[in-house]
Amino acid sequence: MDEYHRLIELEFLKESDRIELIGGELIQMVAKDTPHTVCGSILCRQLDRLLGDVWRQAASRLRAVIRGQDPITLPNQSEPEPDVAIAGGKDEDYLAHHPYPEDIFLVIEISDSTLDYDQTTKLKIYAEAAISDYWIVNLNLRQLERYSQPYQNAQGEFNYLSKQISLPHQSVAIPGFEDVFLDLNRIFPTVVNT
Repeated sequence: MDEYHRLIELEFLKESDRIELIGGELIQMVAKDTPHTVCGSILCRQLDRLLGDVWRQAASRLRAVIRGQDPITLPNQSEPEPDVAIAGGKDEDYLAHHPYPEDIFLVIEISDSTLDYDQTTKLKIYAEAAISDYWIVNLNLRQLERYSQPYQNAQGEFNYLSKQISLPHQSVAIPGFEDVFLDLNRIFPTVVNT
């Protein structure tokens, strides 16, 4: 992890390189297609709107920040850049370091061409880091995969005990904000013919 950060400081690695650290290895991130990009933009906007309403109506202890494609630091020599992460606090809380697992309410990956990778490699590193809630917006099947309850099995492999599928006509509670519901119909992009 220190070597990775040093490469960034020395500008050997640049933001345009689209690299993330996964299990101590530098992994080239796949370029996003337009449905992926549109979904990410809509999702961040929806979450910001929903949680922004909570912040205005409740005590400041419920503050959270929506991070889009920004790094999170995990203890398993990983610094992934999930499509969306909801972390506690405010943006300024992360000037000294990226959010750690204990700071995170939810991690979301938007998947089409990266679906297998997000359901295996990413799922395992998030479970190993004890990220309590991990969602995959599966654009191929137009469904939301919600994973919770990370655990380690007898063989030492990490996974989640619970997997729930939600469809576009449903609404789901946002972890950490159980009285706030995300309307899934709003986040799955639909091609409009003009």
